[in-house]
Amino acid sequence: MSSELYHTETIELPSKGKFYKEGHPLQSGTVDLYYMTARHEDILTSTNLIQKGVVLDKLIDALIATKGITHEDFLVGDLNAVMVAARILGYGKDYELSVTCPKCNTQQDHAVDLTELDTKELPEEANLTVKLPASGKTVKIRFMTRKLEKEIDKELNAIKKIGLQIEPESSTRLRYIIAEIDGASDQKSIREAVENMLVKDTRALREFYKSTTPDVTFESSFTCSNCSHSDKLPINLGINFFWPDARI
Repeated sequence: MSSELYHTETIELPSKGKFYKEGHPLQSGTVDLYYMTARHEDILTSTNLIQKGVVLDKLIDALIATKGITHEDFLVGDLNAVMVAARILGYGKDYELSVTCPKCNTQQDHAVDLTELDTKELPEEANLTVKLPASGKTVKIRFMTRKLEKEIDKELNAIKKIGLQIEPESSTRLRYIIAEIDGASDQKSIREAVENMLVKDTRALREFYKSTTPDVTFESSFTCSNCSHSDKLPINLGINFFWPDARI
C-alpha cells in the first residue's frame, strides 16, 4: 500500500519513544497510520479472525504505515493510543455509548469525545525503580509490549492445560514486569522473589507499575439525566470500539 495513494496521519505516542531499543522506528515517539478503508472493515468483520482472537492485532498491522513495525512492537500504552487514533481516523471522534447509571440503573445514551481522553505521559526523568515497603528490596520494572503480553497468555494457557487447581496468573504477570530485583536480572532469582513476595509488596509493585506506565486513560465523565449522579465510567476497548453500537 503506497502512502501516495492513501492518506496517512502521524500519531504521537504516550511513551514519547522512550524504552524502545536504539534504532527502533518507534524511538521517534510517533507512528504513521493509514486512514481506515473498506478493506480494513473486512478485517473487522472476519469471523475467522474474531474466533481466533487476533482481529484487532491484524487491523493494527494493516493500518501501520511506518515501515518495520508490527503490533507486537508497541508498548501496551502506546498500542492503546494507536487504537484510539485508528478509531478517530476511521469513524470520527464521537463515540456513542449506551450506559447504565450506577446509582439509579437508568439506561441512557452517552457521547464520548475520544480526542478528550487523558493521556498519561512519562516525565522527562522517569524513575522505573521502587523500594518495596515490606522487604525493602529495590525493584526495577519494565513496560509490557504486546509481544510480552502474548508470551504471558501462552504461558498461562499451557498451565491451564496441565489442570492445576491454582493458576498462577497474578505471580506470572508480576514476573514479566520485573526487570531486576536487588540487582538480579536472571529469571530464577526473579521467580523465587515473586513466589515469596509479601502481599504488601505485590500490591505496592502493581500500583507503582500502573501509576508509571504511559497510557491512555479510558474513562469518560458521565452525569445521569435521570438522577444527576456524576461519575467516571470506563470505556471498554474491544471489537465494538470500532462500531457505533458499542456498549459499556
